[in-house]
Amino acid sequence: MASQPERQYDVSFAGTADPAATDTPWSEAEAPSTAELLSQLGEDRLWLLRQLDSGRWSRWRLDLAALERELGQLIDQAGERL
Repeated sequence: MASQPERQYDVSFAGTADPAATDTPWSEAEAPSTAELLSQLGEDRLWLLRQLDSGRWSRWRLDLAALERELGQLIDQAGERL
């Protein structure tokens, strides 16, 4: 079975030098609080962990698990600073 070629992804900010100047999907009045964002990140982290534990993305499991741990540490540190 032939392996898939590595893909390159463009992660630039749509041509703007200032990422804060980009449009957001919500207005300032609807913007989630920092605590809400951290909560959502925590939920997304748990989802990723469940996916890894179920055997998804086995080729990238070690890298994704390392990123998941770093994300958990980042969420914990941000929560402590609130």
